[in-house]
Amino acid sequence: MDYDRIILGIDPGTVILGYGLIGIKGKEISLITLGVLKLSKYEGHPLRLKKIFERVLNLAEEYKPDELAIEAPFYAKNVQSMLKLGRAQGVAMAAALYRNIPITEYSPREIKRSVTGNGNASKDQVAGMLGNLIKLPEIPEYFDATDGLAVAVCHYFNNQKVSSTKSYNSWKNFLSENPDRIKNPKK
Repeated sequence: MDYDRIILGIDPGTVILGYGLIGIKGKEISLITLGVLKLSKYEGHPLRLKKIFERVLNLAEEYKPDELAIEAPFYAKNVQSMLKLGRAQGVAMAAALYRNIPITEYSPREIKRSVTGNGNASKDQVAGMLGNLIKLPEIPEYFDATDGLAVAVCHYFNNQKVSSTKSYNSWKNFLSENPDRIKNPKK
């Protein structure tokens, strides 16, 4: 299919990296692919970073995304974990920059709020909403894949003038203002 835009979303990690690619045609969102890169089998942090760079570069070469959206590292009590996560994010960004792909970063809360209307939504809720929005054939084994997909969808919604900072006082209010975000079971 010929898309107006392709967005690559990445949920960086040093054990599992999740990614999702969506194609935009008009106002329609289509799933291109989603998956994970399992890094636990690689010894040492530098080798894992190399594998992240290679995978993101391969995704860029294969699917030719127009934009990369990536989850920002969040505050963690363990400084070493935060540093490793930041390196994973940086390497993924470097691969995109190597292919001249513009990058936008989103916080975990922004991503959840954009996709579900609730910045504190669980990974299961995010995956469920994505299943409705994009008609996933099935929820993947690893939520890291749907997390990567959620980053791409968040970026799409933010570029459609849907504010990720808008708050809603109820699900009814969210759904009434975002009717395109829920599947109609009567169709």
